[in-house]
Amino acid sequence: MRALRFLKIISVVYRYGLDEFLAGHERARALAGVVRAMFFWRHHSTPRAVRLRQALEELGPIFVKFGQLLSTRPDLVPADIATGLAALQDAVPPFGADEVVNTLNRVYGDNFGRTYQDTFSTFDLTPIASASIAQVHFATLLSGKEAGRDVAVKILRPDIGHTIAKDIGLLYVVADLIEASFDDGKRLRPRGVVAEFEKAIFDELDLIREAANASTLRRNFIDGTLLYVPEVYFDYCHKDVMVMERIDAIPVNDIAQLKAANIDIARLAADGVKIFFTQVFRDGFFHADMHPGNIFVGRNGIYCGVDFGIMGTLADEDKNYLARNFAAFFQRDYKAVAVAHIEAGWVPKETRVDEFESAIRSVCEPIFDKPLKEIYFGNVLLRLFEVSRRFRMEIQPQLVLLQKTLLQVEGLGRQLYPELDLRPVAQPILEKWMAEQLGWRGLIKQLKKEGPLWTATLPQLPRLVHRALENDPSARLEAIEKAINRVNRTQRWQSTVLLVLVVLAAMVASMYVFLLFGSLLQ
Repeated sequence: MRALRFLKIISVVYRYGLDEFLAGHERARALAGVVRAMFFWRHHSTPRAVRLRQALEELGPIFVKFGQLLSTRPDLVPADIATGLAALQDAVPPFGADEVVNTLNRVYGDNFGRTYQDTFSTFDLTPIASASIAQVHFATLLSGKEAGRDVAVKILRPDIGHTIAKDIGLLYVVADLIEASFDDGKRLRPRGVVAEFEKAIFDELDLIREAANASTLRRNFIDGTLLYVPEVYFDYCHKDVMVMERIDAIPVNDIAQLKAANIDIARLAADGVKIFFTQVFRDGFFHADMHPGNIFVGRNGIYCGVDFGIMGTLADEDKNYLARNFAAFFQRDYKAVAVAHIEAGWVPKETRVDEFESAIRSVCEPIFDKPLKEIYFGNVLLRLFEVSRRFRMEIQPQLVLLQKTLLQVEGLGRQLYPELDLRPVAQPILEKWMAEQLGWRGLIKQLKKEGPLWTATLPQLPRLVHRALENDPSARLEAIEKAINRVNRTQRWQSTVLLVLVVLAAMVASMYVFLLFGSLLQ
């Protein structure tokens, strides 16, 4: 079957003239010449970006989604291709009512012992939305503790997992060819990009995971002042079906309706930026598919999110790196940006800081303090990736989703309120986060986090040293030295913290005595 699928891909490549993309690479130029000679009668007047988009749409959902991912990666594709792929729409014909009923009866019959008519008092078999992975229907619950509630029911496409698995295998083959054929192949890490995409797409196939994502995001924004996340009804959920609260909201790109509802568009644009930075830096957990079809605005002017299949996460080191870079950029400290890249290992250690700083300045300075309408982040990213090639910067696959989301947020902001200035909105959030991480609040937070580990580890050190001496005689000296150093570091850290606390206590006591005697003398 994979061979047939591969032949279909070759056929689509031929019909849309995609062999043209090989002509610009020395190792593949001969092959492209052979193809052109064999099919000399072909004439393609349509721009190559349009032909590529049409080819991906014909190849199916997995290629559409991968094309959407590539549209945010001008480091992997030329600018015209990135722009063309950005027009890909994740809207496909719905699957039939019979398949909907079969899925519902299988899920509720096998797992809950009832038919879908016993679960829902009403169920609209015409979907309200249809995408490559699933489609959504409106219904009303009949049974259970949530009976009578109006809900949105998301149903996975039948056999979609098998189709995706086959196509992912082919994407790995293409990634291997890119890495082996092109001079820049290894730096671009195409297998890493495909692996990141594979993880994201297979996460989407488990609707229980999506329900958990929605529940976590709802808890993170439980006050509902910036973002409202619909409630998930886990008692009715399955890996193939997800049931959640139905919302009455306006699509975020329907500006006319938003204005008719007297919603402050400027505040809405600023809130979108706040939501993004709060998710990334406070929580390290963010909605990574923020296109207009997934973002709504309630009648009260609060954002509402749906479709939580693709969520991004950031490790502490990635958050620290990004925060340092954003903060340094807002302060026009391009040297700090350069140093952060080098210390993170994203560029070679031997890179000259002054040269890298100058290159970053040439990209960032022209856009500083400009409103969104005067900044085109696609062009900025293109310049940044030109800099990355020059300085042999490695692409970080774990940040692909973040980059995609940032571009989507920028697109939403530009659509809503082009006058928006990002800096005054984002900078206070970053400064607060950095103060909590690096200031005295960060110290207390780390003490609370690491304290139990210290109390558990220190009593074990003699036994651990003894075990190391018994098990590996050749490493006795090294084990002893490491254990001693670990104890010394812990003691120094504890002594420092204790000294700081004592000094603070002494200062408070002194101030109290001063105020006390001062009041008596008066």
